[in-house]
Amino acid sequence: MKIICVGRNYVKHIEELKNEVPTEPVIFLKPDSSILLDGKPFFYPEHSQNIHYEAEIVVKIAKNGKHIEERFAHTYYQEVALGIDLTARDTQDKLKLKGLPWELSKAFDGSAVVGSFIPLEELPPLTQLPFDLHKNGVPVQQGNTSQMIYPIDRIISFVSQYFMLRQGDMLFTGTPSGVGPIAVGDLFQGHIDGRPSLRCAIK
Repeated sequence: MKIICVGRNYVKHIEELKNEVPTEPVIFLKPDSSILLDGKPFFYPEHSQNIHYEAEIVVKIAKNGKHIEERFAHTYYQEVALGIDLTARDTQDKLKLKGLPWELSKAFDGSAVVGSFIPLEELPPLTQLPFDLHKNGVPVQQGNTSQMIYPIDRIISFVSQYFMLRQGDMLFTGTPSGVGPIAVGDLFQGHIDGRPSLRCAIK
């Protein structure tokens, strides 16, 4: 099982980090050791002093596929969750300055927080799905999948040209604006269409 992540998929998030709008999906991977399931605490690691939260819709792949046409991509998933892509921003900045890969800043243990999955039939269309993240009871991120630069079916088609997608793989689809630092003692709670999907305490 692998975790496939999309970077720079919301314009306002690109603007807040002063990045360039990509001409194709920006893809990176996380190992299975990065998964932190709903309700489990995240323990702040010693290797970073500036870890940021990034709330994202997470799609679970339901069957194996490669070279998937975009028009068939919707048949490869049945449920979604809210996730948090935790990013060691200080490490990432150093790596980007040197033109090096991002994995040390993105793929560390516990960096892929995954909430409870919700069947698609219980939610609005995936192309118009609202979600939000609260930090200590205060809303910090609000997004809608309609704001994505690259919609989910296009991402699945694009990624499947390079990697075979397997049942159980997870796709983190990008974050809207409002990212920020985490601190010991914080409590994060996330919702999809108003439904609770994620809870994570920072320790």
